[in-house]
Amino acid sequence: MLPTQLYIIRHAWAEECGLDQDDYDRRLTKKGRKRFEQFIRFMQGFGLEVDLVVTSPLVRTRETAEIMVDVLKTPRLEIHDSLAPGSDWQEIAEWTTEENVAKVAWVGHAPCVGRLVATSIGDGNAAIRMQKGAIASICLDNGFSQPGELQWLVTAQVIEAAV
Repeated sequence: MLPTQLYIIRHAWAEECGLDQDDYDRRLTKKGRKRFEQFIRFMQGFGLEVDLVVTSPLVRTRETAEIMVDVLKTPRLEIHDSLAPGSDWQEIAEWTTEENVAKVAWVGHAPCVGRLVATSIGDGNAAIRMQKGAIASICLDNGFSQPGELQWLVTAQVIEAAV
């Protein structure tokens, strides 16, 4: 089993859902796009890089993933239903294992991304709050077959306060 570096990301800041709008179609706000792009550029300076970005099919997560791909020059972007609201850990973990990549990012929704982080470190019941645009870094020394180690969880708000 190859070691895997897993990044779990909550989508960036999106429009509020209007009465005549489907939640599926909510887009990132202009400010949310800019803020997340700046955050990813900042994190790139600390070594953030991925081989594959996998995203929920919802518009706001796809747009968040596209920003990552553009900034990080990631070679692949995939859309996967198992990262939609109600995320399926087993399904996305098995699919990712088959892809055989060393560094992968999953882009999803709250509260699911918090549960994905908790499950990846061996406690699916832990309460992990992921703010919009937050990134968790998990090292899985034995791939997805055993719990990994949470290396860090960073929010754009922390970075903005630091600069």
